[in-house]
Amino acid sequence: MQRIQNYIHQLDTWPHFTWKPDEIINLLSEARYLQGRLLGRMESLDFDLRSEATLETLTLDVLKSSEIEGEYLIPDQVRSSIARRLGMDMAGLVDSDRNVDGVVEMVLDATQNCFEPLTVERLFDWHASLFPTGRSGMHKITVGNWRTDSTGPMEVVSGAMGKERVHFQAPDASLLHSEIKRFLTWFNSNSAKTPGLIAASSELPGSTAAGAFDLVLKAALAHLWFVTIHPFDDGNGRIARALSDMLLAQSDRSAQRFYSMSAQIRIERKQYYAILEKTQKGSLDITKWVTWFLNCLINSLKSTDDVLNRVLVKAEFWNRHSQTALNDRQRKLLNRLLDGFDGNLTSSRWAKIAKCSRDTAIRDINDLIEKGILQVGDAGGRSTHYILV
Repeated sequence: MQRIQNYIHQLDTWPHFTWKPDEIINLLSEARYLQGRLLGRMESLDFDLRSEATLETLTLDVLKSSEIEGEYLIPDQVRSSIARRLGMDMAGLVDSDRNVDGVVEMVLDATQNCFEPLTVERLFDWHASLFPTGRSGMHKITVGNWRTDSTGPMEVVSGAMGKERVHFQAPDASLLHSEIKRFLTWFNSNSAKTPGLIAASSELPGSTAAGAFDLVLKAALAHLWFVTIHPFDDGNGRIARALSDMLLAQSDRSAQRFYSMSAQIRIERKQYYAILEKTQKGSLDITKWVTWFLNCLINSLKSTDDVLNRVLVKAEFWNRHSQTALNDRQRKLLNRLLDGFDGNLTSSRWAKIAKCSRDTAIRDINDLIEKGILQVGDAGGRSTHYILV
């Protein structure tokens, strides 16, 4: 097995990260500008629309953070789990599996309680929520506690058996208590001059004379630092992204979320893993990682218009039909269409989702056609499906 040594956590100066301010200051300024513009736009909307946008964003965040790790959750379950925990009264909520609730609980705690201190116990709670059965797939793992390396060093490996390639080897388990203590001291501090951290240069982009650390930049560092320590048997990537979300929520000064960093990382997944591996095998000058992170954040902020436009279209639709007589089945399926239905809506799929007979589904659909809400799609015969007018 090919092994590459000299990971950044093995360097004598770890974790004293450095970066080149001149190469990131413009990106940091653009990210801050886009954050402000987005928050200003959201403040012009009423509370219900902001809540709907938050629900859409958090749903996307949970789904995509899990997809990055190859786990595909059911969107309706994620959305329903978040809505219930945010106290949103919505039609068509479905039951959610425990593993879905666990991811939701972690993401909501990170963002809704973003100003609360990060503690060892809190990290343990997050980890336990991700693995409610005590297993990762078929493998039993240590849950709610640091890894023990009982079967050997923690490694990120790919390739067929006998031809494995080691992408990364984490710090030894015996070092985790001191590593995490240093990380938490820095994470919970408002200063860039915390003992044990880290100074980048004499002039920190976004810092004040008192040494306050720009929270967007801090989100980039926290993500890299935590995933490099890799303190758990599994779930390190999802927790690292939750920590980034927590700091970005602090930077927005709002628990409401209107953009999803995880959704953008999912799109840039290949580059994400490549820059992480390259950075962990490089020096403590992490300029390229910070540059990638800021570009990803900027792309996330720009793409959030799709989410907001969908929310506004949905709000306009229900305002237009506020006096239209509809049953619960119809409201549920219309919301599904407005949220972006996967595939074509047929009478049989209507019956399955609404848990009713096909005859009842056809009556529901014909009623909506008569009311000018649905129309028949282009295909006919057995391919007959229905779309919003």
